[in-house]
Amino acid sequence: MPKEYKNEYQPLLAKATKDRRRPKLPNKSLLLAVCAAGIGGTFQYGYNISVINAPTAYVQDFINQTWSKRYQTQISDDGLTLLWSTIVSIFTLGGLIGAMIGGTLSVRVGRKGTLLTNNIFAFLAALLMGLSYPTGLFELLIIGRFISGLNAGISICVQPLYLGEIAPTSLRGAMGMGTSIFITGGIFTGQVIGLRELLGKEEYWPILLSTTCIPAFLQLLILPWFPESPRYLLIDKGDEEGCKKALKQLHGIADCDGEREDIEKERNNLSGLQAKKPWELFADRSLRWQVLTIILLNAAQQLNGINAIYFYAGYVFKQSGIPSDKIPYATVGTGACECITALTCGMLIDCLGRKVLIMGGYTLMAICCVLFTLTLTFQEASPVVPYLSMVCVFAFILSFGLGPGGVTNILTTELFTQNSRPAAYMLAGSVNWSSFFFIGLVFPFIVLGLKQYCFLVFLVICCLVIIYIFLVVPETKNKTFLEIQNEFQSSKKRQIGCSDGAGTILLYLKPRTKNNSSFSFSFVPAVITSSLEV
Repeated sequence: MPKEYKNEYQPLLAKATKDRRRPKLPNKSLLLAVCAAGIGGTFQYGYNISVINAPTAYVQDFINQTWSKRYQTQISDDGLTLLWSTIVSIFTLGGLIGAMIGGTLSVRVGRKGTLLTNNIFAFLAALLMGLSYPTGLFELLIIGRFISGLNAGISICVQPLYLGEIAPTSLRGAMGMGTSIFITGGIFTGQVIGLRELLGKEEYWPILLSTTCIPAFLQLLILPWFPESPRYLLIDKGDEEGCKKALKQLHGIADCDGEREDIEKERNNLSGLQAKKPWELFADRSLRWQVLTIILLNAAQQLNGINAIYFYAGYVFKQSGIPSDKIPYATVGTGACECITALTCGMLIDCLGRKVLIMGGYTLMAICCVLFTLTLTFQEASPVVPYLSMVCVFAFILSFGLGPGGVTNILTTELFTQNSRPAAYMLAGSVNWSSFFFIGLVFPFIVLGLKQYCFLVFLVICCLVIIYIFLVVPETKNKTFLEIQNEFQSSKKRQIGCSDGAGTILLYLKPRTKNNSSFSFSFVPAVITSSLEV
């Protein structure tokens, strides 16, 4: 094309691209596919985290009675605490193993295939936990919780993959927020179902723990009607006809061509490359900043103080004058708060962008850490202070849901291309579950040593994450996966000496003397260097 014509039509091409990426209302089929994936996916994760809290006393009584019948003696308090802690925490171990195998399964049997197969674990867990009481085997609770963790670990790894790959570029943020929305929805549902008016009575606790089979049944009923990920079909399987059919169903006939063009570009760019293993991500220099980013953000998602807030919530509600028998209803309020925030974030993310929301969320959390420390310290100073503490609890939860709770998973999807994305989710999931286990293990000692000042530790973590995101993480709104990858590799903040198809070498040449007579060569984090001296 002659240069003058190219220059003349360049604005028109840019406008067409911009119009294609402008947020539109999602196709009805796309929304239903998100719901089908979520109800048996991350909904299970949230549900199994919260549903175990309601029957705590009843399960402990069951363990005590079973132990007495079996060994004709009362179990010690330490033994009871150990068994109950095992029932609760074994879920985390299952989740860690599930995250490690989820990415591999998603490559071998597909994103949709993995989600459907994963329901086997949900049914098995429900059966074992339901049979624990009639058989008098509390060991079945431990095994059932472990298998529930496997189910949750696989779903929280594969569901964001599926949602990120079926969504059009302009709606990828909103659709990706489905992961967070269903997690918070699961937490809220578990809290509500566990109330005494529903299944929170002593005689109902085996049924309560078995209800995890209901979301699995719903997913098996609904998800088969929707297609596999179009990107998986075309890039991984080479199924052009299946990809075209999937795009038409999910995006509509009018909007499928543009998305197929983007998928074709990504396939051509990844031609001849196999799906990476998690450890191969560390060896690829072109992915070093993406890998570091997901490790830090997924660790911070668990270490930013949200677990501490939930730990202190009961104490704060009690200090505020809420009767002990009414505290479960206030706790339900925290779950509703998270749900509302996740929905709000879903509506804002494609307008404000990922970077603004996650930085804003961490900033508000840092402020809440300071205020919560002050209100807990001066709890007895005035009758008003406990109410201020309660406001801080809800403000912190709102801030978490607005940014870190939802955006972290979306960034894990967007910072990687097709051949490295499953491995990235395996790595991110492993870090997330490990951090979950670590904070559960260490947090009681932090509280014992620092008391309310433990929030100053979380303040430091939030501030460090804010600085890192500001300096390193690019805005990914309305960008294709290839564009995001290129931005990491060729950003003005990270000028690159040379690169090839296999990876990128960051070479920093800086003169030791003013006359440039000699140079020092070193590999450096290019984000720190705003301009290079050569």
